[in-house]
Amino acid sequence: MQGKDRLNELDKAPIGKLLFKYSLPSVVGMVVMSVYNIIDRMFIGQGVGPDAIAGLAITFPVMNVSAAFGVLIGGGAGAHTSIVLGRGNRRTAEQILGNSLVMTLALGTFYLTVLAVYIDDVLLLFGASKTSLPYARDFMLYMLPGLLINNLTFSFSNIMRATGYPKKAMWANFIGAGMNVILAPIFIFGLKWGIKGAAIATDISMFIAMIYVQVHFFSSKSEIHYKRGIYKVKWEILRPIFAVGAAPCIVNTAGCVINAVLNHTVYKYGGDTSVAAMGIFMTFTQLAVMFVLGVCMGMQPIVGFNYGAKRYDRLKRAYWLTVSVSTVVCLLGTIASVFFPGQVARIFTTDSALIAACEHGIPLGNVVFFVAGFQIVTTNFFQSLGEATKSIFMSLSRQVIFLLPFLFILPPLLKLDGVWYSFPASDLLAALLGVVLLTLEMRKINRLVKSQMSQPASQA
Repeated sequence: MQGKDRLNELDKAPIGKLLFKYSLPSVVGMVVMSVYNIIDRMFIGQGVGPDAIAGLAITFPVMNVSAAFGVLIGGGAGAHTSIVLGRGNRRTAEQILGNSLVMTLALGTFYLTVLAVYIDDVLLLFGASKTSLPYARDFMLYMLPGLLINNLTFSFSNIMRATGYPKKAMWANFIGAGMNVILAPIFIFGLKWGIKGAAIATDISMFIAMIYVQVHFFSSKSEIHYKRGIYKVKWEILRPIFAVGAAPCIVNTAGCVINAVLNHTVYKYGGDTSVAAMGIFMTFTQLAVMFVLGVCMGMQPIVGFNYGAKRYDRLKRAYWLTVSVSTVVCLLGTIASVFFPGQVARIFTTDSALIAACEHGIPLGNVVFFVAGFQIVTTNFFQSLGEATKSIFMSLSRQVIFLLPFLFILPPLLKLDGVWYSFPASDLLAALLGVVLLTLEMRKINRLVKSQMSQPASQA
């Protein structure tokens, strides 16, 4: 399909068919990306032990630091690219690509240097104990190169998707995860490298996927591609990227804080076994969230393009269809958490104490997880519209505005159960906030529709 046809389908194709076409590769890609984490945790849990899982759980917030910088550029660039292409401005889309590459390399160099110098201090800050610190350190030291490689892969796959190549973006994730499935057991069990083997396997897998993505943008056949004159950093190009990407960046940064508080609190009331259980809970929940985010990624170019093209009826249909699919996914996550927590735990460990901790905590944490789909989709809807303030506020609501206070209030009253109950409490309140903000946004869109209808046909 030629570039012009790729963009025309965003304007003309039926929404259901279009959302399926764009979401399926995104969903597969996001789920496959989460397989990176699941594979590591499965092999580490089975091959190294529960203490290693606890150490791996400590690395979550450190990984979020890298992800925060990645989505600041990739998330913002993808959403803004869709909007400017909807307006027919291809030159600006190419400048977004060039500026994104420069900023990704600059920010990556900065945070990798800081992490390399202060790795032990960072891990202790995020809740490492004397038992878990050696495992966390071994994993992170070997994972550092892969963090920047990951940004160059998944951040730019957002731009790839926004310019009409959802299947190629999916294949980038397939390539990386497929290599990880092959290499991880070889390095962990065959070469007996333990937890560092998992990190090295992930590094190599990400590097191969990164080459695939970057080759796409070096090809002159791509909708937008690298060329002279697009690399000069310009504030008028970066400002909308940062504005739109700030929401997912802030939520990832907030995730670092939340994970630090979680790890310290869980360790205080339950020790390393409970930290490992929380790691399994987060990994399992992440799988459902990644599925929802994949659907949202399919929604984003449709909403962004049609918003730029003033096709408000189409963007509303895309939003509501995405909400429906995501709610079903999160409902299935709730059912699995409430009725089959032991089976979930056994995927990652054979340790009886850790399985028992998961059987107790996972149902409590995910009892109302089914409302999370609506909240996540609504957050991404605001991002797709370029509504940075609302998107940031929604992003912060679930993790910071509600979850963080509950983590300070409930555990002193209910001990470890207070940590688990903090999740459903924040899910409910964040969803209610989403209803309020969405109602206001839909009223605004309806006013735009009425204004558009009142104009003469030549001006509409």
